[in-house]
Amino acid sequence: MKIFAVIRTRGIVWQPALPLEQQPDWNTHADFMNALVSDNFVLLGGPLEGTPDVLLIVRAANEEGVIRRLEADPWTASGQLQTARITPWDLRLGTLPGSQ
Repeated sequence: MKIFAVIRTRGIVWQPALPLEQQPDWNTHADFMNALVSDNFVLLGGPLEGTPDVLLIVRAANEEGVIRRLEADPWTASGQLQTARITPWDLRLGTLPGSQ
């Protein structure tokens, strides 16, 4: 398995006047993301302060696997989030959860 850095960004239906937790379908999206963490697919993730972007560090066999998993996010289907960039990441310093 490889590690990827994924940048997701707000889509066209994002409501900038609402905080993250008040966006439509927040609970469904949060449940989906928590399941990806439980599956050891998402290792780390969170918003990048001062930007419309989110950084995810994920583990997958290839880029297609990343795309496939994130397409199932309810916020992808609704246009709340879109994947802007997927880049293989060569971790050189430190360790990630579940790594030995």
